[in-house]
Amino acid sequence: MKKLVLILILLGIAALTGCRLATSKDSQGSQRRTVAVAVEVAPVQKTSIKDIGSFTGSLLPKSQFLIAPKIGSRLKELVVNVGDLVERDQLIARLDDEEYVQQAEEAQAELQVSEANVEACASALEVAKREFDRVKALREKKIASVSELDAAEADFKAGQAKHKVALAQVAQRAAALKGAQIRLSYATVRASWETGDERRVVGERFVDEGALLKANEPIVSILETHSLTAVIHVIERDYPQAKIGQDVIVATDAYPGKTFTGRIVRIAPLLKESSRQGRLEVQIPNPDGLLKPGMFIRASIEFARHEDATVVPVEALAKRNGTQGVFLADAKARKANFVPVTVGIVDGEVAEVLKPALSGQVVTLGQHLLEDGSSITLPSDGANVPGKEGPGPQVGK
Repeated sequence: MKKLVLILILLGIAALTGCRLATSKDSQGSQRRTVAVAVEVAPVQKTSIKDIGSFTGSLLPKSQFLIAPKIGSRLKELVVNVGDLVERDQLIARLDDEEYVQQAEEAQAELQVSEANVEACASALEVAKREFDRVKALREKKIASVSELDAAEADFKAGQAKHKVALAQVAQRAAALKGAQIRLSYATVRASWETGDERRVVGERFVDEGALLKANEPIVSILETHSLTAVIHVIERDYPQAKIGQDVIVATDAYPGKTFTGRIVRIAPLLKESSRQGRLEVQIPNPDGLLKPGMFIRASIEFARHEDATVVPVEALAKRNGTQGVFLADAKARKANFVPVTVGIVDGEVAEVLKPALSGQVVTLGQHLLEDGSSITLPSDGANVPGKEGPGPQVGK
């Protein structure tokens, strides 16, 4: 029985507390609707606005390749160094070529032997031919036997075959000599390229003189820096707006306050799944050589420009019940009315309002305390604005 009484007492206390809380909430809500909120306002303006995308990336040379020997040998002489300008087909390095000189001389000697063998075979063939003709004439006169004619013919045909073999050996030895000469030419390493600038620069040196090199082991890198390629990556939202030929403004920390102009020359046809970003390549003229490969850059691309656009400060944008809008200030009625808006370009501190048509002033400070139709006080009233000292009303969140 005592437990029952205690339970009833507790239930009564809980009900009384709930009623007081509900009364308090209703009172606070009513007070929030009736108390004027001090706000700051800004005018709705008409101006031009730009949709500018900002990205970061790196600079790459327009083209680059490695100079490497096609044969393995000791690096005898390196005639260029880092930063040197080189021209097309300019000598870069010399390798130890004694072995390849020897191989070329052996191939030359073997060719000479083969050529001498051709002359010997040609002479023997001429003798065999005259003998065959003589026996053939005697056979027609019934002087020589059939076996003698057959033997002479066989010798003649054998001579022809030997002569053909000797000629083939000459061709084989000539090819071997040419191969040996080509390998010998590989001991002289040159910078060779087909298109682009006639003069380029040495970017890196990988070995020093005296090093024993393997075939295709890099010696130096050659860069084309008269124009550079800036590689940037754009997110999925900006990717469809990028177009080949668009101008790009590039800045780097190496030259504060200075910008460089380039244009988009390539757009990757896919986005990386890991980042959902697409690669853009921007060609930047670099006639003075100020920009260097590897520099970190910031790139700005103007995707769109709207003239005579309706704009409001970004701070004026607010959300109520999941709808984005602004609070228009009615100076006469001292009211703030919530107007849903469709936002277009956002450029720094201002945002474009596509619809509806707006005019007047919008609330830029204090709107977090407002509801549609809330009373407001303006700075011209001498009232305090939120966050500043003064006797004006202070409404908590």
